[in-house]
Amino acid sequence: MKALVLSGGAGTRLRPITHTSAKQLVPVANKPVLFYGLEAIAAAGITEVGIVVGETAAEIEEAVGDGSKFGLEVTYIPQERPLGLAHAVLIARDFLADDDFVMYLGDNFVVGGINSLVDAFRVSRPDAQILLTHVPDPRSFGVAELDPAGQVIGLEEKPEHPKSDLALVGVYLFTPAIHEAVRAIRPSWRGELEITHALQHLIDSRADVRSTVIEGYWKDTGNVGDMLEVNRTVLESMERRIDGEVDDRSETVGRIVVEEGARIVNSRIVGPVAIGSGTVISDSYVGPYTSVAENCRITDSELEFSIVLRDSSIDGVGRIESSLIGRHVEVTPAAGVPSAHRLVLGDHSKVQIRS
Repeated sequence: MKALVLSGGAGTRLRPITHTSAKQLVPVANKPVLFYGLEAIAAAGITEVGIVVGETAAEIEEAVGDGSKFGLEVTYIPQERPLGLAHAVLIARDFLADDDFVMYLGDNFVVGGINSLVDAFRVSRPDAQILLTHVPDPRSFGVAELDPAGQVIGLEEKPEHPKSDLALVGVYLFTPAIHEAVRAIRPSWRGELEITHALQHLIDSRADVRSTVIEGYWKDTGNVGDMLEVNRTVLESMERRIDGEVDDRSETVGRIVVEEGARIVNSRIVGPVAIGSGTVISDSYVGPYTSVAENCRITDSELEFSIVLRDSSIDGVGRIESSLIGRHVEVTPAAGVPSAHRLVLGDHSKVQIRS
């Protein structure tokens, strides 16, 4: 069995972060989201992985390498532009050959891994196995319709009037039957080859398409709110570990990870919190559900329920919360005119200011 990991999307909902970084490499608890998926695939006993890449291919390849650090053998599959999940299957035909495979969206996060799902699929081998979960607003997802017996009878992509609240989770399991289906469909109104259309083709052809409703935690980390929520979930599962330096004037409370080379000076850290190597936090408060990546500087500030990416600094700005701060960012007080804000913002930025 092989795995096909999709990492070619543009990440428009995470701009401006994704103007300069692949969305799959935005870190959760200081580890890229993509890595959690690759670890789950390796844990399920799958070693051959094809990663579909787009305009951020160089960054993905630099981060993942040949896959050996995950116990995987990685093949990169270029996709000229994002043309749908079924298109990714289409262009991966040579890599997939006639093997069964799991397709895993690189920006999705599934707590608990996929071991049991892969094991069950290997035994029963339906033509396709989809994962579903209940969501409050299914209009942003592929949506499944089930009959009273729980059999999949219909699938729609981002419907205006959903027939259920069951959204497709970004993990799919297929036999080679899917290849004929992706060749048979036509682009949707979005100009994409939709995997929901390919699955519907299988259903209409009386293929064996099964579903599993998962009750565990799943998130599509496509926006800032979901990134912060996944970060919270992962941090809650950490064990306390202090490998860096914490001086006598500092206080650390709860589940905290301080990596080697990090320093905490005259500060209060209340977990769960993850602090990367080379980061210095001084005269500050860092509160729950916060991850600060490597080589950052937090000085005379308060930070809570936030993600700070590497090589950034926050100095003397009071309190920051519910924020995603990118790489090489400087956050400082405005000088001069009282009660004034001075901003330099990229395209698609979102700022909330309390005057």
